[in-house]
Amino acid sequence: MNLLPEREKTVLLINPWIYDFAAYDFWIKPMGLMMLGAILRENGFHVLAIDCLNTAHETGNTGTIRRTSMGTGKFPKTFVPPPDIPGNFSRRYGRYGISIAAFQKNLHRIPRPDMVFVTSMMTYWYPGVFEAIRQVKKVFPRVPVVAGGHYVTLCPDHAPYSGADILIPGPGEKALGQLCHTLLHEDLSFLPDLDDLDSYPYPAFDLLPENTQIPILTSRGCPFDCTYCASHLLHPFFHRRDPHKVVKEIEFWYTHHGIIHFSFYDDALLSKPEDMFIPMARELLGRRLPCRLHCPNGLHLREITEEIATLMFKAGFHTIRFGFETSDVKRQRNTGKKVSNHHLEEAVFHLRKAGYKGNDIGVYLLCGLPGQSFEEVQESMNYVRLCGATPIIAEYSPIPGTALWNEAALSSPFPIEKEPFFHNNTLLPCQSEKLTYGMYRQLKAQLRNQEGKETL
Repeated sequence: MNLLPEREKTVLLINPWIYDFAAYDFWIKPMGLMMLGAILRENGFHVLAIDCLNTAHETGNTGTIRRTSMGTGKFPKTFVPPPDIPGNFSRRYGRYGISIAAFQKNLHRIPRPDMVFVTSMMTYWYPGVFEAIRQVKKVFPRVPVVAGGHYVTLCPDHAPYSGADILIPGPGEKALGQLCHTLLHEDLSFLPDLDDLDSYPYPAFDLLPENTQIPILTSRGCPFDCTYCASHLLHPFFHRRDPHKVVKEIEFWYTHHGIIHFSFYDDALLSKPEDMFIPMARELLGRRLPCRLHCPNGLHLREITEEIATLMFKAGFHTIRFGFETSDVKRQRNTGKKVSNHHLEEAVFHLRKAGYKGNDIGVYLLCGLPGQSFEEVQESMNYVRLCGATPIIAEYSPIPGTALWNEAALSSPFPIEKEPFFHNNTLLPCQSEKLTYGMYRQLKAQLRNQEGKETL
């Protein structure tokens, strides 16, 4: 009797919708999910992906949603009812990404998977995770669904309500071998070394139907320990790649896929620049790649010297953003001592000398920290402008497990400990009499009035 060969195992990867009051594609890509996809593919699995934020899944091309040449742009939005919000809050809530019908159509036209992975990002975007799992269960009711990512890692008490069969906190590759053995009866022949990021295959972004930019990871974790940040909860140790291998990856995506826009997700790109940034930038210059590089997350200001500013400008770092948070010296000290006012002044001086204009140098300021006042944020905005850069308000979102979490929970007028929806920074979760929502809108209006004007 002839036995038929065993069918190749299929794994479906899903990046869910964003549920929020506002969302914009500022180089968003499901990096961790695509890394899992690459590892599974190395092991011979048939891997498929549906990115609910990628409009090409809706129409077969980029559709009518306007995108910039850099890979940024608006998401389609469908208005949906938000959870009950105490007080008078007028912003409209919605689901960002492809339609439910398009998602269902994609599910119906793929072969039945043997396992489904659903990732998660912001804790308060969890309704997108729930909806994706709900839809998968309708079409493939007996297929195991595994959920992971930031929300699952940071909200372990809430994530079980997602409907997932298995929850994986932390990097998914840690559990991948056991998952495949238990659920698929497959033993993996290849797994990367978790302590060596260069042992990972390139993320499987080619699984997505449309790519105009690719994110590049140079490190995991962070050498700093800021009280408002979850980096050390997601990745307790700081690991870094070989800078020459980073450039080799950039060259791969350019040569084989024609990508010229690259975004850097890691905040620690400039930390100990002699180990990463300087050799990487010099290698980029040496290879003469026609690439434009973007750093939306908030780089470390304290590392900017004349040499580094010049290398950034010459190597093609087009979008640069820096984490400054506040000009208040006491708060700088209490939140991690990452940066000082002197660091900002020195950095902006070198960046402008290198060729950047004031509008090019975006400086993030946290707004809505526990106990923060309207005056502190306004003074910080004025100080950034005085230094010759552009202030950008980054509304504070309280994150479970961070050093600032307990203080945030005590000061918030919302039940942030029970309901992750209220972590949403648009709500200004730690608003108070010293910084009301109306005062916050005033600050935003002041920023809008400055748009289009070059900082002197």
